[in-house]
Amino acid sequence: MPDSHTPLSPPSSPPSTDRLERSIFIAAPRSRVWQALTTAETFGQWFGVALQGQRFAPGRYVRGNITIAGYEHVMFDALVDSVEPETRFAYRWHPYAVDAQHDYSAEPRTLVSFTLQDEGAGTRLTVVESGFDGVPPERRLAALHANTGGWEEQLLNIQRHVAPGA
Repeated sequence: MPDSHTPLSPPSSPPSTDRLERSIFIAAPRSRVWQALTTAETFGQWFGVALQGQRFAPGRYVRGNITIAGYEHVMFDALVDSVEPETRFAYRWHPYAVDAQHDYSAEPRTLVSFTLQDEGAGTRLTVVESGFDGVPPERRLAALHANTGGWEEQLLNIQRHVAPGA
């Protein structure tokens, strides 16, 4: 065991700049978490985006304005990648696309993938966002940093939505 004067060796590999992963336990059955995650209007309630009248289906775009104070100018624009009932839901979007003056359409989208697993009396929800290495270098680290904190908050939002008071 190193003492306070012994430097620790560097990690064997640097932290990834291409992906982030966050996970949360939700004290609710998988079916309830799945419904909140994959019904567009319900997703919009906890995520903070207006998706009334839309639905998530592979190959389909969903779009709506963010409803979070200060971000109403931001458009949520996602292309649904996959919907595997009660197991995995994924979409592609432009990460941290908050500058209304910037055209993000030529940039590659990252892949946001949610997976659900039974855990004890509830559900483990994990989100992985990958593909940050394709984001233009001048935006990459800011997008990775912002979305890391953003997913932590959004996982708490869905937890509060699905299992209030838990």
